[in-house]
Amino acid sequence: MKFIEFGIGNTWLIRTEVELKDGTEYEVKGIKGPIEFQSLYLRIWIGKTVFIFDLKDGFKKVKKNRKEYKLIFGIVSK
Repeated sequence: MKFIEFGIGNTWLIRTEVELKDGTEYEVKGIKGPIEFQSLYLRIWIGKTVFIFDLKDGFKKVKKNRKEYKLIFGIVSK
């Protein structure tokens, strides 16, 4: 699964995070293709609370252990 993200708060303004089948993940600067569209999402991280608006999964509110401030628009890809 790939997450192509655009926004403020990550390591890079545009990045791709790749999750492998064994559970490991890595990120690269820019867009890593090919893109097989799955969904779009908006993630707003304020302190320890993350609000996620996803076209496929709907709305989620998640608590995290660390404090961050992020505004991310993303594409989910295979």
